[in-house]
Amino acid sequence: MSTRPEVSLAQRKRQLVSDELTEAALQLLALKGFDVVTIDEIVTTAGVSKRTFFRYFASKEDVVVQFLTDMGTGIHAELAARPSKERPSVALKHAVWVPIAACADHSDRALRVVQLILRTPALHARFLERQAQWRDDLTAELARRLGLDPATGLYPQLAAGMALTAFNTVLQRWSDSDSAEDPAELTDRAFAVIAPALDVVETASPLRTRASR
Repeated sequence: MSTRPEVSLAQRKRQLVSDELTEAALQLLALKGFDVVTIDEIVTTAGVSKRTFFRYFASKEDVVVQFLTDMGTGIHAELAARPSKERPSVALKHAVWVPIAACADHSDRALRVVQLILRTPALHARFLERQAQWRDDLTAELARRLGLDPATGLYPQLAAGMALTAFNTVLQRWSDSDSAEDPAELTDRAFAVIAPALDVVETASPLRTRASR
């Protein structure tokens, strides 16, 4: 017997409406520009009322923030699901590949959204703001996987930061090339550069290291 909580019809309907609103908003914003698109245009495209929009989102910016939150959730969930004995570089590459692969699978639409985020200062700032939370989540997960203390060990936070830097670099290069560069190849190249550092896992605590000198 499954122990998963059942998703009610109301919950499925709510998620469907949220997805439709997000899709309509992101595509309009990417096509016409963040400052140009109005909420009226978004709800007309999505076929819902303005009241419905505000039931899900407080502003246009919140649609993008939710999109970014979902990206971070996907990265964290994938890292948590990777085999415990897998090298950190491999586990982290698979984790950050999740949102990149989603972009690659919907190349034209996703490219416009990524370019919107990277080229709109307010949205880029929110992107970096979200990544601070992603880094904290990845740091905690890496520490758990490796049996390290995230409060004292340097490795988990540094490794999380390197992985997200690789992620950002891939997205930026893919965006700048107008999708001419292959995101899978870019991801492989980025992690080939940082893998040696990622796979040198800190094993001694700072206190133990100082005591041994």
